[in-house]
Amino acid sequence: MIISRIMTKNPIFVHPDISVYDARSLMDKEKIGRLPVLDKNHKLVGIVTRKDALKAGPSLATSLDIYEISYLLSKLKVEKIMVKQVITVAENEVVEEAARIMMDKAISCLPVMRGPLLVGIITGTDLLQVFINAFGARHPGVRITLSMTERPGQLAKLAGAIAERGGNIVSFVSAEGDNLSYRRGTCKISGISPADIEAIIQTIPETELEDIREL
Repeated sequence: MIISRIMTKNPIFVHPDISVYDARSLMDKEKIGRLPVLDKNHKLVGIVTRKDALKAGPSLATSLDIYEISYLLSKLKVEKIMVKQVITVAENEVVEEAARIMMDKAISCLPVMRGPLLVGIITGTDLLQVFINAFGARHPGVRITLSMTERPGQLAKLAGAIAERGGNIVSFVSAEGDNLSYRRGTCKISGISPADIEAIIQTIPETELEDIREL
């Protein structure tokens, strides 16, 4: 799956000369946690998060009253607190690469670009939705985790046996096993009982059922 299919398109943005107070108010109103910052030529020049905006305010130990705090924040511009070295991703990049970048860089979002143009934004919540869909979490069925040898045809044997008994594979996700000779797969299956699935696994050589549960 590519990023353009799951990103928030045409994200809300601000200009560098908006006040921190107004940026915070906008994030509160729109229930969002970050705002791309574009200059007058619509070039991406920064990003500001709710955390940045909160850090810009006086500490809890301040003697200022709420009106004085609001006045100070109305004078402080976003360009003074925004992150200027923005990490971005292209709209045709794959979602797992976006997840890797966000994990490696410890960031919660990525502006999505079409050349120099901002066309979207992707967040950790968007990636979580991909995770939910990949595992078929919203579909009822039998969820199994199995370990099978890294050998051509193993998955085909499993899929064929399930189909022969009237089952349907809703989702399948694989990952590295305990050693390089094995893959660990998590599968959601509908239209077939747990007992039938266990019987199927027993007929496939070098395949071990690690977990089975009906959801």
